[in-house]
Amino acid sequence: MWALRVSHSAVVDAWRGRERALRRLGHRVDIVSAAAWSEGGRRVALSVRPDEPVVPARTVGSHPALFLYDPRPLWRALGRPVDVIDIHEEPFALATGEVLLLRWLRRQRAPYLLYSAQNIDKRYPVPFRWLERAALRHASGVNVCNDAAGRIAERKGFPGRARTVDLGTDLTAFTPAAYADTPREVPVVGFAGRLDAAKGADVLLRAVALEPAVRVRLAGDGPERHALVDLAERLGIADRVELLGALAPEALTDFYRSLDVLVVPSLTTPSWVEQFGRVALEAMACGIPVVVSDSGALPEVVGDAALVVAEGDVAELAKAISEVVHDTDVARRLRAAGLKRAAASSWDRIAAEHDTMYRAATKRWSRETDSHDRPLDVVVVAYGQPDLLGGALTPLRGLSVTVVDNSSSPAVRAVAEAAGAHYVDPGRNGGFGAGVNEALRRVDPRSDVLLVNPDAVVHPDDIAALRAALLAAPDLASVGPSQVDATGTPARVEWPFPSPLATWVEAAGLGRLRRNRYVIGSVLLLRREALDHVGPFDDERFFLYAEETDWARRAVLLGWRHALVPAARATHVGAATSTDPARREGHFHAAQEIYLRKHFGSVGWQVGRAGQVVGSAARGVVLRGDRRRAARARLHLYLAGPARSEERPRDARAGRAARAARSDLPSVPLDELGRVATS
Repeated sequence: MWALRVSHSAVVDAWRGRERALRRLGHRVDIVSAAAWSEGGRRVALSVRPDEPVVPARTVGSHPALFLYDPRPLWRALGRPVDVIDIHEEPFALATGEVLLLRWLRRQRAPYLLYSAQNIDKRYPVPFRWLERAALRHASGVNVCNDAAGRIAERKGFPGRARTVDLGTDLTAFTPAAYADTPREVPVVGFAGRLDAAKGADVLLRAVALEPAVRVRLAGDGPERHALVDLAERLGIADRVELLGALAPEALTDFYRSLDVLVVPSLTTPSWVEQFGRVALEAMACGIPVVVSDSGALPEVVGDAALVVAEGDVAELAKAISEVVHDTDVARRLRAAGLKRAAASSWDRIAAEHDTMYRAATKRWSRETDSHDRPLDVVVVAYGQPDLLGGALTPLRGLSVTVVDNSSSPAVRAVAEAAGAHYVDPGRNGGFGAGVNEALRRVDPRSDVLLVNPDAVVHPDDIAALRAALLAAPDLASVGPSQVDATGTPARVEWPFPSPLATWVEAAGLGRLRRNRYVIGSVLLLRREALDHVGPFDDERFFLYAEETDWARRAVLLGWRHALVPAARATHVGAATSTDPARREGHFHAAQEIYLRKHFGSVGWQVGRAGQVVGSAARGVVLRGDRRRAARARLHLYLAGPARSEERPRDARAGRAARAARSDLPSVPLDELGRVATS
């Protein structure tokens, strides 16, 4: 596969290890890098190895979110027949907008991936807010270096599941010392990073002042350098403090090996929180114990391989340092755990993660992925009605079946266990999507997943036909069978996606002319790679209906397709979700509102709502009898607001109420846009 990576941080030779590892996997990877950039308080000029396909581009501006590349190298690179474009810049950054604009002008159709480290949920000013949403909305993948950044990217418009990937560690450069050093008379505590207030070097100096039996070495430069010198003088520890300035990347290994413990004492500010902490993993790879604060992603990154202290707590930090340098058992445990954690961030592992993202974006799977002996799990979400459930489970005997019982019914449990299914009681009725997600957390993560309603019957031969069709096309996310009702009458299975304009088309009676369809979820086979790419169902917003519509639309935005398989057939009785038709109707229209708001915003919803009001009002005049009464009831429902009128179980409303109570995020000034840690 041919990938183009655009990254200003590729200026650091060691950080291009990802691309070298990708080439070892057989990919061609071209890089457009900043010609020079400031990293860790030191200006780094691009130095290219022989035969390394890296093109330098001059930059205008020095802020990670407010700079632009010289467009000429990008223009030339985007003119090549690449398969995927990997943009290692924040979604809201000007450079991201520049690359995407040039991609459009070049008529380059290769899918693109984005990167984000931003783990504070900020609301940016226009036009950055628009750029961010548009970039995320049309991306085929997003990789993040911490989980919070992934959740934010998904909330702000990325239709799939963001993938958390370490920044990577060069395990050939960062290695333990080849021989055991003679223990130092005075232990050495180290710090590596930019010397600014958020990095917390002053907290470290205050902790060292409480622990007289150690020295401290600071590697880095920045605006706080002189203030730190003054602080050391005031604390009376100047003779125990050594400021080394900003070190070249190749000098960091010897620096780490000169320490007994590395400290990352980062502090959270209103505009920044620690996003990764690369130096922690580099020190671990050198066999050095690590102590970090609990700022941002640091606890997530180090796991149990480091001591974690409360940020800004001088006394607790001093105690942790003392514990490491004076207790050989603690140091030995941290050293072993650190080496194991660093190994998980090797460039080969990072390249494997990117290989997975590239394959998802391009829908190119390996032979192993396409194997017909891949596992299958069947998921049934039930709510009462054990007799119907028994009919659905009978032809599924011998398959791996999970029944999620939203009704917590002993009768449902008895039917499920009698059929040999795995029974799950989530303890609440969170709706269909929540039930599916509960099952997805429990099934084999390698499996394709067949969703079967408890009021539907599908036989093994039809399931085999579905599987054959799914695996025949690498870009199919889901397939469904043709369906008949209990009397044998064919039922409609394919439906067009809802949209504000579609509401008016439907009101005019022209709905059958619409294209771009999905398959309903009463019997639906989901491809494992698509589940990994798109993510689970949205069980926070949707309770009943439109969950599969939303999932299918997100899949389409990521380049997937959905298909009906006429050769496969299922029987769908219907009405197993509720015995109250009026309540079912309320759930359906509430889901339509939630769907339109999610995918088209408040304005889109109001356009769609107006179409429903006009169409229902017209039908309420033209039609007669029950159809007139139904049209007028729908008119009143849309005037009142379907989501507001929906009657959900109390436990399904809890999450929704909590979200409604959130205040709007504050806007972010331009000078605070996306402060990105480079250490």
